[in-house]
Amino acid sequence: MRRAAGSATRRAAGDRGQVAVELLGMTPLIVLTLVLMWQCVLTGYAFTLAGNAADEGVRAGTAAAPGGAREAACRAAALEHLSGDWRGGATVTCGGSGFVTADVSLKVPVLFPGSIDFPVTVHGHAGAVEEVKH
Repeated sequence: MRRAAGSATRRAAGDRGQVAVELLGMTPLIVLTLVLMWQCVLTGYAFTLAGNAADEGVRAGTAAAPGGAREAACRAAALEHLSGDWRGGATVTCGGSGFVTADVSLKVPVLFPGSIDFPVTVHGHAGAVEEVKH
């Protein structure tokens, strides 16, 4: 009986550090999963920002006088709702007569805004009928 207890103790002692080895082996996979999830969140956030900027731009454009003033108001309002790092790579196009449209394009950054960008651009589009002033 003594012999069986001694071999069990030796077996348990041989497993020491196994959890540490498994954790070290899984750490790169865990980090990679977190990075990919963060990148998906950042891409979704870019879509949200582009859509909101287009909405704000078209809202300002419908209240402005037709012509150059409308485009300037639309563009300024769209860019105003983007932070500095997002604003740098943004493209805003406004236009229309009677039905005002705004299109905002943003580049998707890698891991955080202000770093390098993926070759992926997200688009936001909004439209509204021009306000009639009496």
